[in-house]
Amino acid sequence: MRLVAHDMASRPISGKNSLLNWWMCMVASSSAAKTWQWLQSNPTFTELAQAHPQEWLTVRDELAAVFARRDAAELKALVSKAAQRMEPDAKFLSGERDGRAFELFVHHQIRQRLTEQALRQYAFSAATGVKSGKVRFNLLNGLLAQKLLFEKDLIRKPVSMRAFRLIWPLLWQKRLLMPLVEKRGIWCFYSRELIAGLAQLIGHRRTVEIAAGDGTLSRFLAEQGVDITATDDYSWEKVVKYPESVQRLDAISALSRFQPKVVICSWPPSANHFERQIFRQREVETYIVIGSHSRFITGNWADYEAQTFFAWQEHAELSQLILPPELKAGVWVFQRKVSP
Repeated sequence: MRLVAHDMASRPISGKNSLLNWWMCMVASSSAAKTWQWLQSNPTFTELAQAHPQEWLTVRDELAAVFARRDAAELKALVSKAAQRMEPDAKFLSGERDGRAFELFVHHQIRQRLTEQALRQYAFSAATGVKSGKVRFNLLNGLLAQKLLFEKDLIRKPVSMRAFRLIWPLLWQKRLLMPLVEKRGIWCFYSRELIAGLAQLIGHRRTVEIAAGDGTLSRFLAEQGVDITATDDYSWEKVVKYPESVQRLDAISALSRFQPKVVICSWPPSANHFERQIFRQREVETYIVIGSHSRFITGNWADYEAQTFFAWQEHAELSQLILPPELKAGVWVFQRKVSP
């Protein structure tokens, strides 16, 4: 009886601990699952930092230490690491997403995204000169910018290079432009001369724009007679207002459906996974990238350098026609190599 009594006395305590541990694991796993689902909506840097302040403090301290050492190789390695995205399916079976390992995986992804976006903001600040605080145009600068760059509201127009060279120097608040319009998914402006040059490069070939955003570039090229379809997976709906002319398709689906000869992408996200699919399509003859010279603002440079089917180079004359020049943007053209 004593043995039985001892067991009966001890089991409730053990049972409570087990139940508590199980409950805590369930809460943690549920929280991790919800956080992972939230991450798929591409939260902004501010949203990430506010939702996970402790992780941001850790990332901030790590970045401060790296910048203080001024080691170019270390910074390059950090950029490369921050750009890596893992899917849980690559590491976890569906039945393994209820434990501590998945929770740690999600926290690691939060830190990676905070690091990536902090680095992008650093590079963007270096390009625009805006470090912090709210930014606003005064009345005169706002009127000049509106007249120069937009048809109405925030609908962009092809910018005359002649008009740009005359008006742009008059804006003493020019460094505020990109931080203001970036919030609406505008990463650059296109000159008339750039559109004409791209239209000539494309010719009459079937063209698809991937990650087209609001479809501005496709609209301009179509007005020049280019046979082009704008597509986007709508993953930036919180920032970009997608018109009906932009078909809701991810890059792979767009390439499969339209089988274009030419693909164009303006400001592809850094270290994205969709550009590599372009190099695998036998129908594609030319791929045109408009983006930043900063390798952690736009483009998957690792895939650019790893692919072997296309010869590629920057078209400097077209790069000079992307506005504003402070962005230090470029146009890179990938041309399929001719088989011997």
